[in-house]
Amino acid sequence: MRLALGALALVVVGALGVSASAFGRSDAKSCGTVTIDENAWAGATANVYVVKYVLEKNLGCKVNIEKLPESTPLFQAMADGKVDVLLEDWNNIQLKVNQKYVKSGALIDLGSNGVIGHIGWFVPTYLMKQYPQLKTWQGLKGKESIFKSPESGSQGMFLGGDPSYVQKDQQLIKQLGLNLKFVSVGAEPAQVARWSQAYKQKKPILFYWYTPQYLNTAYQLSEIKLPARGKTCVDSYNPKLGNNWSIYRCAYGQTIIEKVITSKFAKSGSPAVDVIKRWKWSANDQNFVANLIAGKHMDPEKAAEQWVKANPGKVKAWLGK
Repeated sequence: MRLALGALALVVVGALGVSASAFGRSDAKSCGTVTIDENAWAGATANVYVVKYVLEKNLGCKVNIEKLPESTPLFQAMADGKVDVLLEDWNNIQLKVNQKYVKSGALIDLGSNGVIGHIGWFVPTYLMKQYPQLKTWQGLKGKESIFKSPESGSQGMFLGGDPSYVQKDQQLIKQLGLNLKFVSVGAEPAQVARWSQAYKQKKPILFYWYTPQYLNTAYQLSEIKLPARGKTCVDSYNPKLGNNWSIYRCAYGQTIIEKVITSKFAKSGSPAVDVIKRWKWSANDQNFVANLIAGKHMDPEKAAEQWVKANPGKVKAWLGK
């Protein structure tokens, strides 16, 4: 339904004769070059290419794209002037180890990009129907063996996420006393290939996953309820916090996904700064574009153009018109 509505909107916009150029290009100030980091997941790619399209077509910017590891290395690279803008940060900037970049004035946290994220433990819904006790982590106890794999031996397998993502699953498994072996197969495409193959074969699979994600419209997945969150709950393993792993014994929280820019970029006078500040969209917007890129294998530039032409009102708001 989401794709059908998007296509209908595109037809209507085309009938009205609205194009990207109709938004008008600002000649007040030179935009210059803007370097945006592209995180290693489809939703982040959608962010980057839509913003890139708007900046280039409407402000005459030259937009460069970097692909750097999430969290501290990226923030250091931003502080060093290698990246100007991060459009999707899953609260890494809020971690103690990264707050120094904000406190020093090198980076500015712009707050929400409009999307709320959530990480959790997921199984296919067909498995949840077969084993209703999997609705909570307590129901996993005694059932771990159904997730056995060649890599996990006699234990059940927990399929971890991309190593660069926010995660605490090894610590959580230990704290919950579950007979599971954490297995990582690398970056997100490899993880998706692994769990989606099991899904298609109707096999048991337990894995790290998150929302929003365009694949959640193609697969029926159910989340396992983890322990309630408390005041000391931490969502990302940090060796500097010591061996008190009890701080990880809780569910992942709801994440207000944020935008981060450098102070140098903020003071540059580029009209792109105000566009980035105003830029916000919904999980549905992001999933629509991500599905075009990763699901339908459309060129990212073309996918961005399709969304922009179908959403003139949102783009005008970003441009301050």
